[in-house]
Amino acid sequence: MKDTDVMMNQAAVVLKLLGDKTRLTMLKILDVHDCCVCEFVEVFTMSQPSISQHLRKLKDVGLIQEERKGQWIFYSMNKNSVHYTLIRPLLEQLPNQSYKIKELERSGKRILCC
Repeated sequence: MKDTDVMMNQAAVVLKLLGDKTRLTMLKILDVHDCCVCEFVEVFTMSQPSISQHLRKLKDVGLIQEERKGQWIFYSMNKNSVHYTLIRPLLEQLPNQSYKIKELERSGKRILCC
């Protein structure tokens, strides 16, 4: 398979992942804020296993990275990913999602819920 075919296949996989509203919203949030699973559970009112599945898919293609801080694992955008240049223009066109994190802070559920 040619390199261009591999690149096209990889781009198709990434774009397919972005076809899910939850994952797309997660990426928009992670482009600005580091978050742990419990925060996404609150933001999306979804189960922890569902959130973890979404994060695993994004991590498997290298779009996000994780960092352990004490007992928590924080996820952030991997801006060094080869795919970041592909998705950055799309993320810039999406509405800001920081209000969801600010709401977590106001309700006292930012980080403390872990």
